[in-house]
Amino acid sequence: MADIWMPQAMRADLGDHAPCDPGFPPKAVAHITADREATAAAPQDLLPFDSLQNFFTHAGKDKAPHLLWNPFTGQFAQFFPATSRSKALRDLTGGTRTNRAGKVVIQIEALFFPHCRVNGQVFTALAETPCKGWAELHAWVRSWGVPDTWPMGPPTDFTVHHSASIWQSRGGWYAHAHVPENDHVDPGSWPLFTRQAAATEPFPGPDFFHTGQRSPVIAAMHGRLIAEGCDRYPPGDRIDVWESGDVMSYAAWQEKAGLSGADADGIPGETSWDRLRVPHPV
Repeated sequence: MADIWMPQAMRADLGDHAPCDPGFPPKAVAHITADREATAAAPQDLLPFDSLQNFFTHAGKDKAPHLLWNPFTGQFAQFFPATSRSKALRDLTGGTRTNRAGKVVIQIEALFFPHCRVNGQVFTALAETPCKGWAELHAWVRSWGVPDTWPMGPPTDFTVHHSASIWQSRGGWYAHAHVPENDHVDPGSWPLFTRQAAATEPFPGPDFFHTGQRSPVIAAMHGRLIAEGCDRYPPGDRIDVWESGDVMSYAAWQEKAGLSGADADGIPGETSWDRLRVPHPV
């Protein structure tokens, strides 16, 4: 079972937990703190991590994400467990309940603003920073079934573009600028997915898939099935254990891949598995 608290993060639990909506696929949302306005001509020093942590545990409680991440040091503070909604997205009454629209909606605020200065060096984009801790962060988010994909494309600039239908139907990573009801333009860039995650998992053989089998490979498959629109999982499904929901979801994938009859019985075969491209667990 995935950890609801990231092991590498300092826990700063705000309480006020509330459930996410399992009717939507799992997501992660990338933010930057954007706490200062700097320019190339007038860079400014990065704020201390402790200052932002203090903000989210006091005056900024109503805006807190799940995680605050310092990409220069690898520090993390976590304010809500993965299974709770956080509060970093604008969420209008009667809308898509953006903070909850997923089995998880894990929100990360990277301590960064364009043209920030750290130890005398100026950084214009988050992806240019050392991105310390990214491998651990990425692995933890993936453990919750969030697939390694940007349904609206990876962030490359500071512009807003939304699609409510994509947001509601596809799991993966979203920029704050991609989320319906929100007008923020961040994060502008984000680190690439880790090399380990880019590698695909070889077909483990049909005997691997039996009731009760527990493995991070099954969790990785779970995320890919959801990303492909083949989510037939019931509420409370354990993402790393082979259960009836996996059979139904995999059968949906086999049918999507053009198989039928005995070839779409929900038990993975080598051909359908290779086409699914299940990422190798980190």
